[in-house]
Amino acid sequence: MIAKGFETKAVQMAPMLLLTLQAPPDDVDRILAAVIRIAPLAMGSYDSNAYQSAGGIEHYRPLEGAAAGPETAVRKRPGTVELSFELPPDQGLVDRVIEAIFQAHSYQEPVIRLQTILSSRSKGLDDRDNHNRWWNTTGDWKKSVTP
Repeated sequence: MIAKGFETKAVQMAPMLLLTLQAPPDDVDRILAAVIRIAPLAMGSYDSNAYQSAGGIEHYRPLEGAAAGPETAVRKRPGTVELSFELPPDQGLVDRVIEAIFQAHSYQEPVIRLQTILSSRSKGLDDRDNHNRWWNTTGDWKKSVTP
């Protein structure tokens, strides 16, 4: 039951693939542009849906065969982020997206992970009066309406 997905009154939980990768922040826009040319990253009435984490510290040591040449010390790259987005379970699409990431990424060996997940999709119920929705709040992300 769960693996195939399920529904509640407001939400359908659908099988999807979660692709997560690590990258320097300067790579993110280039990688996302390459991915979106292939897959719109759609979710309901939105596209270009992705998540970028705050920066962390990546640890690695180049070995024989690395473009930088072998090194004895472990490098630490501060500011590396994780970028994640969902894809439908379509092998051909996933192949093209991973190849696009590889071509757009600055790393010789990009860190890419792919997981099977269940992801929510709204059924689009009329909830315009829900006081928790962003359009009913004064959050700083709400667009100002000018007369």
